[in-house]
Amino acid sequence: MFARAFRVRANTNIKGSDRRKLRSEVAAAFPTLSTEQLAELVPSKEELNVLKIHSHKGEAITVYMNHRNPILFEVEKVLYPTVYTLWVYPDLLPAFATWPPVLQKLAGGADLMLPGVVVPPSGLPQVRRGTLCAVTLLGNRAPVAVGVATMSTEEMLAAGMKGKGFAVLHTHLDHLWEYGDKSSPPTLAPLVTDSAGDEEELQGKEPGSSCSPEPQQHVDIRDLSLKDRDCAELLGKEELRESRAAEPAEDASTEEQQEAEDSRTPQEQMDALFHQCFFHALKCKVKKSDLPLLTSTFLGSHMVSCCPAGKQLDIKKSSYKKFSKFLQCMQHQRILQVKELSKGVESIVDVDWKHPDIKTFAVPEGFSSASAAQESRSEDREQVYHAPEILPLYGVSTKMIPLFQESGHRKGSILSSSEVRNIIINYVKSNELVDETNKNFVKVNAVLCDCLLDKSEQDEISHLKWDELLSRCLERLQPFHQVTFAGQEPVVRKGNIEPIDISIAQRSSNKKVTIIKNLELYGLDPQCVANTLQQKVQASATISPAPGAKDRVQVQIQGNQIHHLAKMLLEEYQLPQKYIQGLEKAPKLGRRK
Repeated sequence: MFARAFRVRANTNIKGSDRRKLRSEVAAAFPTLSTEQLAELVPSKEELNVLKIHSHKGEAITVYMNHRNPILFEVEKVLYPTVYTLWVYPDLLPAFATWPPVLQKLAGGADLMLPGVVVPPSGLPQVRRGTLCAVTLLGNRAPVAVGVATMSTEEMLAAGMKGKGFAVLHTHLDHLWEYGDKSSPPTLAPLVTDSAGDEEELQGKEPGSSCSPEPQQHVDIRDLSLKDRDCAELLGKEELRESRAAEPAEDASTEEQQEAEDSRTPQEQMDALFHQCFFHALKCKVKKSDLPLLTSTFLGSHMVSCCPAGKQLDIKKSSYKKFSKFLQCMQHQRILQVKELSKGVESIVDVDWKHPDIKTFAVPEGFSSASAAQESRSEDREQVYHAPEILPLYGVSTKMIPLFQESGHRKGSILSSSEVRNIIINYVKSNELVDETNKNFVKVNAVLCDCLLDKSEQDEISHLKWDELLSRCLERLQPFHQVTFAGQEPVVRKGNIEPIDISIAQRSSNKKVTIIKNLELYGLDPQCVANTLQQKVQASATISPAPGAKDRVQVQIQGNQIHHLAKMLLEEYQLPQKYIQGLEKAPKLGRRK
């Protein structure tokens, strides 16, 4: 179905009532999902979009996107999970294993034939004809394809495992997978069966042979939340590393133990490096006075500075794939607490420095003392800040639908200014609206009249200049904006971005203070800004909750410090002046304030 490229017809955000409806449909389609898992798959507040696409065969398909990954697709009112979803919930569907070389054939559009299905000793899962199934690769429980059984299990066996077994709808490596972050399947160990034959086989093995994990480690992944699963996978990897380190005999040399340690996969090594830098940063870099601390600052400033020479932190090469998922696992272990103080910007608000993992962490040799690291903290922060890329976007409103429907866009479609410009130009040219006598003007037809002119103008204006036509169009579209922080995925928000607001307030004894708001929206740590300003101007600076803004703080510093603040924001942080409000309130030169 997705072996060839598809066309996107519309991309819209799902609102509250539609989310609840989708959540109930998912619950009906996949009853094994718990309430918590449903809330994670179809969140109430996080970004959740719906794509309307057409396959190469002309099929109308609806795709649901969460965290910029396709999680579900719907064909003829039937919901199907994508491989991204099945990697989080690997036991959501009955699974059939095949050999790794078969995956390329499936991704190319082939169906799964029964000779390619591996029959395990415990037998095939019992399914009926038409049952939705997952396809895995031998030795890994992470699904790589989604398909529909063309016959029941009994019919498969009766046919001697010959013929077509599954009509494949979607696979890892196909175009739907490419529409996401293109991550690879996780490595999940196959479930151990509890049959009597397996028990006898295990009992008959020699003591030195490998055996299954202890019974208490057998946890059904469907009963775990996303955070629990991340932690369970982490614990499994830690135990795997411990078992590998324990394999050499007690009298083994140090070199042999080192070889066992180096036998870890690159992904396991990156996980270990992230844990080392995480605990090192909390133990030596961060103080309580630094909180709340932006997660991007914590990673880019503190953790990176704790990375050993010759190594580099790369979250994409770890099992977490995203730094937010890594912090979720740490939060689940009650090491720290993370909150979204403003939409799309997370901060560390609390750390348990008495946690055993922090207290017992030993700083690796070759690093400077904690005091020396603390002295360089402010320099690190300034070096790592990069102003975000802010892109104005526009949503198609109800009134503007007639103007954009020819290009395949519907209400809620989000476009950039260049896309809007191209659509308008194509519309004018395809409808032959360019004035023959003066090509700088465009004739106003019925659609342009209804979309761009006020009622009082409709009888008076018959032509518009190109620039006026485009400006009127942009004014009547719904404003959106996209913010992209360094090393993070873009975040799209409604409305125009609020500027950094600088104001002067009068306090007791006619003293003035400078108040700065909305720093978090631009990835700036308010505490860091307050500390830097305090050092520059030698005046008291404090952090307090911002009135009227939930979970947002403001910086307050004594005196009118707008000159220093402007120099820091414009020159040091390289923020465009159009995103800073209140610079005109700076004291005039030559006058004492």
